[in-house]
Amino acid sequence: MKESKFISSTQNPIIKKIVLLKEKSRERKKTGLFVVEGQREIELAQKGGYTVETLLYCPEIATDFSRNPISKNPSIELIQLSKSVYEKIAYRETTEGVMAMMKSKQHTLENLSINTPKPLILVAEAPEKPGNIGALLRTADAAAVDAVLIANPKSDVYNPNIIRSSVGCVFTNKIGVGTTEEIIGFLKMNNIQIYCAALTASKNYVECNFTSSTAIVVGTEATGLSEEWLQNSNQNIIIPMQGEIDSMNVSVSAAILIFEAKRQRGF
Repeated sequence: MKESKFISSTQNPIIKKIVLLKEKSRERKKTGLFVVEGQREIELAQKGGYTVETLLYCPEIATDFSRNPISKNPSIELIQLSKSVYEKIAYRETTEGVMAMMKSKQHTLENLSINTPKPLILVAEAPEKPGNIGALLRTADAAAVDAVLIANPKSDVYNPNIIRSSVGCVFTNKIGVGTTEEIIGFLKMNNIQIYCAALTASKNYVECNFTSSTAIVVGTEATGLSEEWLQNSNQNIIIPMQGEIDSMNVSVSAAILIFEAKRQRGF
């Protein structure tokens, strides 16, 4: 393993930069960098085509790090951290003692390529809670959807809470971000049918045919989808409730709808 710097103070400029990247979306956007914590997440990010710029590790925690192939990559800056510094900046309570600064990607619709003839796409409008976004990305990965589109996001996809709650699935999905208007235009341009999860003018989801090019659109639990989506929907769909409430967690609803589409497609 090549020689690495050693940092034992939280006042070090690199440590301050790590903290800023974790806490401030503006800093992530300005620098084009974000922080990933955990060996599995780092490996998923690399597999997804992300570039590691700096790798930070605590030898007291990551005791077998020297055997990791990534530690031998000459293009990656290696930095050792004291245990006290690492524990101070670690986001997760349980950790493997490894984190990385990585270069972010552009998630514009123009950069999104969908190569399957009849794609299945999950769309989320204005998701507010990072935990819900992470859960949606886990569902999307589990179902191997062709893309996840996020309309009017309240947070960037490199928020540490999203990375953590998605267990790295933020790196395994194709993600496009835009306004509601832009995403509706993208779907129509690509002849993708729009199915909106809504309470009004809706059809039972099991009665719908999701075998053609399909976008399943979900909104927030509090307000649902905007009128713009409902006006452009090919069909509103509903999951019938048998209890006292009229809705479920958005990631649960999305999972039910997505896997019904997958069932219809023979998967």
